[in-house]
Amino acid sequence: MTRNHNVEMIELCLLIGRIMLQNGAETYRVEDTMTRIAASYGKEDAQSFVTPTGIFFSVSKIEPSKLVRVSDRSTNLNKVTLANDISRNITGGRLTLAEAREQLTEIDTAGSKYDYKMRTQIAAASLASGCFSIMFQGNWYDFLPACISGGIGFIVLLLLHRLFEIKFFAEFLASLCIGTLAFTFMSFGVGHETDKIIIGSVMPLVPGLLITNAVRDLMAGHLVSGLSKGAEAFLTAFAIGGGVAIAFSIF
Repeated sequence: MTRNHNVEMIELCLLIGRIMLQNGAETYRVEDTMTRIAASYGKEDAQSFVTPTGIFFSVSKIEPSKLVRVSDRSTNLNKVTLANDISRNITGGRLTLAEAREQLTEIDTAGSKYDYKMRTQIAAASLASGCFSIMFQGNWYDFLPACISGGIGFIVLLLLHRLFEIKFFAEFLASLCIGTLAFTFMSFGVGHETDKIIIGSVMPLVPGLLITNAVRDLMAGHLVSGLSKGAEAFLTAFAIGGGVAIAFSIF
């Protein structure tokens, strides 16, 4: 196996690892995928160390380790599934290095092709908000105010996150908006219980996947990634709670 082939294989592993990590895959899954791909090319001793913000990868003791930094993260399980499919095809011998790299590059540079459209995300968040308000023992009179508050709150989150690129502030202001809308609805006699409307509306902002991955990583002994994800989830929860608390203090 030539050195150029090794370099191409390392770049391929780092590319698929970065795509998966950026789109919400668990760190153990990223590590497992990278080492399986390397093993399929005869590199049984490959080592990987993945944190939520970076990937370290080495295929042998004589090859230098490489690092990829991951600064932008979101949740897109469609991309994770596509990358997983490519990984299985590589390990099954159904894709060459060049073919796999071409498919992964298409996923990585496709922009919004593999993303759900914004109106679909907003509609889903709005409907989920109403359903959550009912699930938390709200009244059917709370369903529509929760749908509207949750949908508008989600729009605020998406727009502010694009504008400031600081997730904490976007989540804080979105929660403040939700709380304000809930109290406004109640002041006009629309809705039955303010707390049920707010609880249902903020649920699309709650980092459920992040919390689940943090607990799973901690239980599996991946302490660095588990604590990092736990800290990120705590900041998000603090931002949501802070925004709602300010709305309560104002009204």
